[in-house]
Amino acid sequence: MALMYLLVIIAFLFSLWAQFRVKGNFNKWAKVANMNGLTGYEAARRMLDANGLHDVPIEPVRGTLSDHYDPIHRVVRLSEPVYYESSIAAVSVACHEIGHAIQHKERYPMLALRHRMFPVVNFASGVAPFMLLAGFLFSSMNLVGLGIIFFSAAVAFQLVTLPVEFNASSRARQVMVEQGFIRNEEERGVAKVLNAAALTYVAAALVSLLELLRLIMMFLGNRN
Repeated sequence: MALMYLLVIIAFLFSLWAQFRVKGNFNKWAKVANMNGLTGYEAARRMLDANGLHDVPIEPVRGTLSDHYDPIHRVVRLSEPVYYESSIAAVSVACHEIGHAIQHKERYPMLALRHRMFPVVNFASGVAPFMLLAGFLFSSMNLVGLGIIFFSAAVAFQLVTLPVEFNASSRARQVMVEQGFIRNEEERGVAKVLNAAALTYVAAALVSLLELLRLIMMFLGNRN
């Protein structure tokens, strides 16, 4: 059990490092203008139109790294530093979000699975901490077991998210090169930004998975 605690702590520190790295890479490449002078909005609009998604709007939102694709309203929302700027970081993040819009159009299986899981996971992730806390406080292994089941749904959601994010980045990089959004010498910067972002999802999934294993070990130990 001591080893499991150590692994959870290491994974948590890895997660903090991943978040620091994604911010550092974004800030670094946000200062480097792309050679074609495309803003994040312009690159995103071109990528949407090239894939027949003329009816999907792009909206600016406040914040940094708050970029996302809303599948319910079918709208791409880009943070202001991405929407208005013509940096390598801006076009990289913008095209990644368009990758999700294309996944939605093509009914990418893992994205469809994530959408179906979301309502259940949204409920389960809210209930799980209370069940686990109540279970340990009142020494009720039945409540702990239910808490673990609900927490497992949240972990499964994070694991399903990984291929969705990697696929969106892969689509973005391919289109950016094929459509000439970036030049060959700029691919390194794009890879740095997108790989760092993907790493945060890997780290979060790892932390959750190890925490789930720790809870299962505690549950089995108490049952025995």
